[in-house]
Amino acid sequence: MSLDADTIVDRRRLRRKLTFWRVIAILLLIGAVAAVAAISAPGGRLSEASGSYIARVKIEGLIRGDEERVESLDNLAKSRVRAVIVHVDSPGGTTAGAEQLYDVLRRVAAKKPTVVVVDGLAASGGYIAAMSADHIISQGSSLVGSIGVLFQYPNVTDLLKTIGVKVEEIKSSPLKAAPNGYEPTSPEARAALESIVKDSYAWFRGMVKERRQLDEAMLDRVADGRVFTGRQGLELKLVDELGNEQTAVAWLAKEKGVDAKLPVRDWHLKSRLGDLSFLHVAATAVLEAVGLNSLARRLSDTGTVQAVERLNLDGLLALWHPSTGN
Repeated sequence: MSLDADTIVDRRRLRRKLTFWRVIAILLLIGAVAAVAAISAPGGRLSEASGSYIARVKIEGLIRGDEERVESLDNLAKSRVRAVIVHVDSPGGTTAGAEQLYDVLRRVAAKKPTVVVVDGLAASGGYIAAMSADHIISQGSSLVGSIGVLFQYPNVTDLLKTIGVKVEEIKSSPLKAAPNGYEPTSPEARAALESIVKDSYAWFRGMVKERRQLDEAMLDRVADGRVFTGRQGLELKLVDELGNEQTAVAWLAKEKGVDAKLPVRDWHLKSRLGDLSFLHVAATAVLEAVGLNSLARRLSDTGTVQAVERLNLDGLLALWHPSTGN
C-alpha cells in the first residue's frame, strides 16, 4: 500500500511538471511565431529598416472612419518603403470615412510614389479614395465613378397606421431629430436634408474637377451618379490607364524610377498581434499538439466571433449599390 501511495504521488508530481513544461513550450512557440511576424510582415522592424520593397495596401468593402487605419497609413508614410500600390475594391461608405481615408492616403502620396489599382469597384467613396493617387489604373471591366451622395432613411408611417400605432414626441424645435421615419417628412426637414446633400455633392464634384483636371462639360458627363466601366472611365479621364498590379509596377519604374524587380508585399492596415490570422491558427495548432484541446477550441471560437463584422453605417453616405427592383 505504501509503495502504491508513493507511486501515485510521483505520478501526480510528474503530471504537474509535464503541464508546466507544456505551458512554457506554448509560450515559447507563440513568441517565436510573433517574432517571425514582426520581422517578415510589412510594417515589421526588419522590413522597415531595409525598405527594399513596394507596399501593397488594400481598401476593400464599406468605408467608414477608422483611426487604426489612419495610424497604420501614417506609419507607412514614415517608413522606408520605396513605393505604394493601393488596391481599391469598394462601393463607398460614409462621406466622413471616405474623406478621412482620402486625406491620409494623400499624406502617403506626398511621401511615397503612389499608384491606385481598381480591382473590381471604385464607386462613390471608393472613387474618392482612388483619387488620392496621381495615377489610377483600372481593369477594363471594373466599375468606377458613381460621383454623388445620398441621404436615405426608412419611413414606416403607413405601416404604423395599418397596425394602429402612433408615435408621439416632444422636441425643442421642428427640425430636431428630423426626419424620424415615424411621420411624413415636413417640407422644412426635406429642405434641410437637401442642403446637406447639395453641399456634399459640390465638395465631391470640386474634388473630381481638381484631381482629374476636368472642364465643366466633362464634369457634367461623369458626375450624374452613374458608374462606368474601366474602358469608359479611361475615355472620360476618370482613370489613366487600363491594367493591373504589374501595370502599376511598370508605371512606378518608368515614371518614378522605382526598381521594377522589387517585391510587392502587403502592408497590413491592422497590425495588432491578435489580427494576424496565421498567428491565431499557429497558436491553436500548438495548443492541440500539446494536448490542450479544450483551450484550443475556446481560442478558435473566440477568433470566429471576432471575425464577424457588424456593419453600422451612420450619417451622409457616398455609397453605390445597384437597384434590386421589384
